[in-house]
Amino acid sequence: MTRRISLAVTLHNHQPIGNFGWVFADVFEQAYQPMVEALGRHPRVRVGLHYTGPLLEWLRAERPAFIADLRALVDRGQVEILGGGLYEPVLASLPERDRVAQLRRMADAVQDAFGHRPRGAWLAERVWEPDLPTSLAEAGYGWTIVDDSHFRAAAVPEDQMWGPYTTEDQGRLINVFGTEQGLRYRIPFQEVDAVIDYLREHATEGGERVGTMGDDGEKFGAWPTTWEHCWGEGRWVERFFEAIEANADWLTTVRPSDWLASNPPIGRVYIPTGSYAEMGEWALPPVESRAFAAALHHARDTGAPEARWLRGAFWRNFQVKYREINDLHKQMLRVSSAVEAMAPGRAREQALDHLYRGQSNDCYWHGLFGGIYIAHMRAATLSHLIAAEDLADAAAGTLARSEVRDLDLDGRDELYLANAGQTVAIDLDEGAGIDSWDLRAARHALAAVLRRRPEAYHETLREHEAQLAKAAAGAAARTPAAASGSGSGASSIHDRVQLKEAGLGAYLVYDDYERRSGLVRILAADATAGSWGAGGRDELGDLATGPFRLVHCGPDEVVVARDGSAEVGGTAFPISVETRIRLGGGRSDPILAWSTTVQNHGDATLDARIGVEWAITMLGGGGNPDAWWEIAGQRTHHDAAGVASGVDRVAQGNGWLATEVDSAISPAADAWHAPIETVSNSEAGFERVYQGSALLLSWPVTLKPGATFTASVRHHASVSVDRAAEEAEAVAK
Repeated sequence: MTRRISLAVTLHNHQPIGNFGWVFADVFEQAYQPMVEALGRHPRVRVGLHYTGPLLEWLRAERPAFIADLRALVDRGQVEILGGGLYEPVLASLPERDRVAQLRRMADAVQDAFGHRPRGAWLAERVWEPDLPTSLAEAGYGWTIVDDSHFRAAAVPEDQMWGPYTTEDQGRLINVFGTEQGLRYRIPFQEVDAVIDYLREHATEGGERVGTMGDDGEKFGAWPTTWEHCWGEGRWVERFFEAIEANADWLTTVRPSDWLASNPPIGRVYIPTGSYAEMGEWALPPVESRAFAAALHHARDTGAPEARWLRGAFWRNFQVKYREINDLHKQMLRVSSAVEAMAPGRAREQALDHLYRGQSNDCYWHGLFGGIYIAHMRAATLSHLIAAEDLADAAAGTLARSEVRDLDLDGRDELYLANAGQTVAIDLDEGAGIDSWDLRAARHALAAVLRRRPEAYHETLREHEAQLAKAAAGAAARTPAAASGSGSGASSIHDRVQLKEAGLGAYLVYDDYERRSGLVRILAADATAGSWGAGGRDELGDLATGPFRLVHCGPDEVVVARDGSAEVGGTAFPISVETRIRLGGGRSDPILAWSTTVQNHGDATLDARIGVEWAITMLGGGGNPDAWWEIAGQRTHHDAAGVASGVDRVAQGNGWLATEVDSAISPAADAWHAPIETVSNSEAGFERVYQGSALLLSWPVTLKPGATFTASVRHHASVSVDRAAEEAEAVAK
């Protein structure tokens, strides 16, 4: 009797909110279109396909012929289109109301485009929490795909992973498939014959097994080295489909919903929190991440049973690992609550759309892909949250307000100020620094600057550059792309070391504190711009990181203070600081006025440089000509470094953002600015990314015992295009 098996391939195709249009177009040409064309040539190959909301919107607007071709495949029963969260959120991170709404809206979009309501939901990043069945079932879905590591965590034996299981929460039942690791790692990186042989090895006489392979569609042409392998000279996909057809007597491709319609589930399972194995590694702190990876690889290489139980960290740990991700997530939750309170109507629908776009998962984590490190996508995510909050505040009549509130849910209160033109959040516990400074009309987060911090993969970069240096000194020549693929000539992005530019190791500089704005700095009197740098080095005091107390919170201003110290020239100086932050101006011309007074309470004269540090983004990476500084009459790119003395005005802006900020300084100060650049990993390799710029305004001072020094900075923003008015006009048309 012939041994038989079925294969359920599901490809997840995603482009994030805020990604560039040319990226959509390139990946479409490299991966999305070739796959649909190949399916058209092989009508007996059945698959599931998932296109996330941002990508589906782009395809319908920019490639309608592709949608028509795809619908034809759906109509003839060859392709099943999956749903999921409309803008690809990690469902577990959302309030229940937003989970269900995102799932239902995606189902509506799929039905509108393809005439069929989806029965299966793609789970963003396969992040699972045990209460998800309730959300999925409530939204009308019957199944989803998790990782085989989820099944291992639920103690499912290796030979019992070849099929779906049922699970439930509060009596709400769904089915779960597990994407099989052996298939996921072989397709398309090993030879076609190796994949066919692997399937043959797992076939049974009863044919009751289905091998599920659910993974990114971009790895079929858009990942480095894969286009030539999949569609060019390698013709991997074409040869794979031909092999499936040639082995049709024992190998059948099936859409997941069709398998469920004719086959019972294997059994019942209750899955603990988890994602795919690599995500658990990435969510760990850097030192633990490297130790975990080494332990896992050793266990796998030696066949140790511990490999089944090693799972790394919980996805939500990204909110601990990155302060910026936690701030983003908590801002999203606040905005969701504000939008929920709006009365039904057009404004609420607009706010909901912005909220859901602001929940797109990409900037809420970081691993192999850039995630939170991608500055323009981070800005786009925040832009949608700013827009949603603006609409909600206008509806509630709360555009202007001040609050003492635990904004980041750490058990300690922060300060929140808002007026018609801006919102400002201040962290009392860490230098009374400005966490966020959002311009409503421009929908731009001025203070959305990422801290430079160690990452586990930085050691990989250092090791790689050391190898290159050794090779240059006389060892065997090698190329920057060190790893090769598994047998077929293509390599997984998990196995590559690729550098987008030489000498990236020199940029592995880490910040000693979070990159907030309005931080009071105490530097040596002879400090220079070079010694300060964008890393904020040479700090002599504790004002930039120490806790402040609230003195006064009024309708449009706050006053905060700290009793601190500084060590200068071996002498400890008790010092105090009182800072006032006041909001003014209108919607298109908001004003943030900052002033501080520092007093020397010591017995000796304090000679030092007192400054205030601002971390600002104008999306100025890569020498963007739209983003600029103007200091002492000289205009430079916003990612340039510069020094000026005795200035009473600094200006910066971005033409594309339609935003300028003109800052009046008293007394005249020395102005030092430098880019804040990180080194992060992505599917295309290690790259340097501009995260914003640091601006230090400082004054050399001599403070006798009891003496004080006062300085002020008045930021006047000008927004020439109100995005809300622009959007309203577009809707009216």
